[in-house]
Order: sequence, then structure tokens, then C-alpha cells
Amino acid sequence: MSGRPISRESLRSSLGSAAVAQAFAMTAIASALSGHLIRSLIGWPGYVAILVGLVVLAGAILVARRELIEWRGLLPLTVLGFIAWCGASVFWSGAQWMSLAGWLFQAAIAVLGIAIALCRDLIQIVRAAGGVFRVLLAVSIGLEILSGILLDTPFTFLGIAGNMAQGGPIQGIFGTRNLLGFVAVLALVTHVIELRTRSVQRGMGVFSIALAATCLLFAGSPVTLVVALVILGATAALFAVRRTPAERRPVLQYALLGLVTVTMIATYAGRSRVIDVLNAGGEFQVRYRLWLSTWRAIDANPIEGWGWFGIWRGSVPPFAGINWSVGREHASALNAYLDVILQVGTVGFVLFAALCAFAVIRSWLLASNRRTVTYAWPALVVVTILTTGAAESFPLVEGGWLLLVICAVKASESHSWRARLPG
Repeated sequence: MSGRPISRESLRSSLGSAAVAQAFAMTAIASALSGHLIRSLIGWPGYVAILVGLVVLAGAILVARRELIEWRGLLPLTVLGFIAWCGASVFWSGAQWMSLAGWLFQAAIAVLGIAIALCRDLIQIVRAAGGVFRVLLAVSIGLEILSGILLDTPFTFLGIAGNMAQGGPIQGIFGTRNLLGFVAVLALVTHVIELRTRSVQRGMGVFSIALAATCLLFAGSPVTLVVALVILGATAALFAVRRTPAERRPVLQYALLGLVTVTMIATYAGRSRVIDVLNAGGEFQVRYRLWLSTWRAIDANPIEGWGWFGIWRGSVPPFAGINWSVGREHASALNAYLDVILQVGTVGFVLFAALCAFAVIRSWLLASNRRTVTYAWPALVVVTILTTGAAESFPLVEGGWLLLVICAVKASESHSWRARLPG
């Protein structure tokens, strides 16, 4: 006995429902953040199949909700321009098929981010991200306990070294301690906002914060420690701005900008001392050698770059030469901004810098002028992503890129000049 066929209206109603949109948002965020785990289990073909399915679902949801979405002014031109330039770089890449695959991967993640931002309110995005962070970090800690304490054996296929009993560093399901620490900082920001907005029960909120703090502690990442300190400073500054009367906020904003500039200059001038304090000398030396080699490759194609790949392909130039010169295999330049210049040149860097600048300014103004604490989430997430970008290339790929796109789109909703045009 055959069931009744699903009508077009019924399908549209289902795709346009809040439950489907929230499930899609959580699945997309989880897939982007757990790429290492998925590829370790089912390989690149399986991961690509998941992303393709999510992109198709994103398109279907946007079509079903097209009458509810005000498109004009919502999609930041900086995001679209950067993606377009990365796509154009395929034409002068030395390995065009690999470059095309890298660009399609980047564009697919961007589509997911845009779809999430358009079909979910900010508080719904915070809840979706919070739920994903809880699960991923809980699984990470569980596997680390199983590997490092109960079985006392590394899970090499997941990149878990089993160092939990020694106090770390641990990698969880993310492959590296820096990525685990990055996710833990994002989780801390998200869970605190969840708790403040009462999106979760107090017990769950406290547990989530403790879980993220535990992952951050055991990750033992000097990079993430710096990022966490920056976020503490940004949170304090944002709290002060939100408490300042509106007529005095511009003065405070300019003062904060000056303080940030002076701090960055002082940190750069005293970078040797900072590295010693963080006990990160060995890790920094690895990065420094890689950055020098990357700069030499940039000199060959400074304007247009070598072509967009996203994640490095170690078998093609310039990545093969860079890895050979440093004697180690790297999947990125360990610096998002150098990576952008290397792959898409000075033009691409200007576009990416504009994307980052607009995302920071718009999200900061949004957080400053809206009383609900939820609006602090995009600003703090963007600061986390871009600060981490100085020592990792997370802002350009997978979860970092997805969250950057989401925050850029959400921040542009209230501050896009195109939204104020007549008609």
C-alpha cells in the first residue's frame, strides 16, 4: 500500500519550518567545525558529499523562505567580492583543477554561512552554536579520557596523542591543540551569552562553561592563551562601552581604538619577551621559519598570488617548495593574512582586509548600541577569529570561515548602506 505523495505546499512548509532551519544550522556548524573528524572516519569523498547535501538543503530552505527574507543590503559586498576574486584566481593558478576544487569548497562553506545568517535570528544562531560546541567538546574530552587514562593508548587515526594523564596537550577531535583551543574560546563566549540570556538552564550553562574551560586548559596552546586574553580585554571594553551614555560613546570608542593601536605596537616591539613569558619559543620558531619561506614565495606573484587553494596541496607549487624549505609538512601558512597574500595576492588581501574591517566595525557598533547581550556575540566571535588568524589560518577554511561569514552577514543587517537606499 503506497503512502500519500507529498504535495509541493507540504514540502515547502516543512522546509520553511523553524525546526528544519535550526536542525540545518546545527548540522552545518557541526560539519564545518568537525572536518578533521569526518575526514578521519570517511575520507574526503564522504566529507564532500555531506557538504554538497547541506548546500542543496540550504538552497531549498532559502527558496521556501524567500518571501520572508529581505535580500537587499543583507549580503556584504566584501564577502562576495573576496569569494569572486578567489574564484577568478583559478584562471592563473598553476594547478587549475585543484584550485577550482579549493574554491568550490570555500564557496560551499560560504553558502552555508549565508543561509544560516538569513534564515536564523541571532539568538537562534547562538543557541545552535552553543549546542554544537557542547557536543563536540564533550566528545573530545570523552575520547581523550578513553585514550589517555582508561586505555592509555593514542588514537592515531584521529590525531589523539593520549596525553590527558600528563595534563596535556590534548587535541580532541580537532587534530591539533590550537584548533581545540580555538573552539574552546568560541564555546566560552557562546556559553556565557547563553547563560546571560537564559537560553539554557543555569546548571547546563555552568557545565558548558566548565567543559570549555577544561578543554582550553588541557589544550595547552600558547596561541589560544593570547586569544583568550584578548577576548577578556575585548569583553571588558565592550562592557564599558555598553554602560556609557550614548553621547559619550564616540569619545570612548576612539580612546579604545588608540589603546588597541598602542598595545599592538608595544606587543610587536616586545615580542621576544612575550614569547618567553608564554614559553612558546619553539612553536614560534617553527612559525617564523614558515613565514619567511612564505614571504619568499609571495615575492614571485605579489599582485595576483598563486591561485586560491584554501588548504595547502603539498604536491604543487608554491606549497611543495615552502614545505621543503622548512623541512615539515604544513597545510597552511599558520597565518591567515600571509596565506591570503600568498594565494590571491595583494588584491585579495585588500578585499579580505575590507571584509574583516567591516565585520569588526559593524559587529562592534551593533554590540555597542543594542542593549540585549546577544548582540555581543558577533563582535566577540569576530575578534576571536581574526586574532587567531595571526597565528593560524582558521579564518580562511571550514569552521572559522563559516562563522566569519555568519557574523559578517548578521552585522550587515543593521549597518549596510544599501539597506537604506530608497525603493
